[in-house]
Amino acid sequence: MLSFVSFLESGNVVSFILLFFRFAGLFMTAPIFSHTTIPMKYKAMMAFFFSVIFFSSVEPLHFSVSVPMLVIAILSELLFGLFIGVLLQLAYNVITFAGGIISFMMGFSMATAIDPQNGVSMPIVSQFLSLLGLMVLFSLNMHHWLILYIDKSLAHIPLGGFVVTPDIIHYTMQAAAHMFVVGFLIAFPIIALSLLADLIFGMLMKSMPQFNLLVIGFPIKIMVSFVVLIATLASIMLLLKGEIISTFNSLELFF
Repeated sequence: MLSFVSFLESGNVVSFILLFFRFAGLFMTAPIFSHTTIPMKYKAMMAFFFSVIFFSSVEPLHFSVSVPMLVIAILSELLFGLFIGVLLQLAYNVITFAGGIISFMMGFSMATAIDPQNGVSMPIVSQFLSLLGLMVLFSLNMHHWLILYIDKSLAHIPLGGFVVTPDIIHYTMQAAAHMFVVGFLIAFPIIALSLLADLIFGMLMKSMPQFNLLVIGFPIKIMVSFVVLIATLASIMLLLKGEIISTFNSLELFF
């Protein structure tokens, strides 16, 4: 009983709280764990469970325990999980961005649905690609990678010791710009074919004024876009897999 009381009176309680917030920040923002269909109480339970498991790997606190320092340390742990989740989300959202462009070119921009990953309304093609991308993340065991990464971070970043450096901010801005470039490259085959179809339909309407674009042109354009999307679907998922792996490997920047 006395040993348990002495354990509570030491800095172990503060270390456990900070470790809990490190996992909580990750589960709130990282793909898979941040899925809106997972209730918040389950995310908190997972953070508590993994905090108990990995508490033995925690190094002693490097700062004196006080209320201001505790608040700063908690914010530091939340920022750590936030940056990891944002970088992985940027890599994951290349397919949702590409899906939005594809939906617009196909004329499906008004056909939206609630994305279960983020809880926001997005074009139906983006939702389809997002669900396939989620299965790619599970096939990569991304949820295992993230937990092991937190375990590795305990040896390099002490609890409450994460600092946002200019290199991290610069890399995050580059990742955001890279998301738009890769998303446009994914959607480029359908964009090119749609523009070519518009050119052909325009020539037909000039030579054949009776050609009804709404009745004939749009169904042909949608059919061609679906054929190209199916043909390039495997390549899109491979590209997403490469982006996720590359982004995860770059997380060593935090160390």
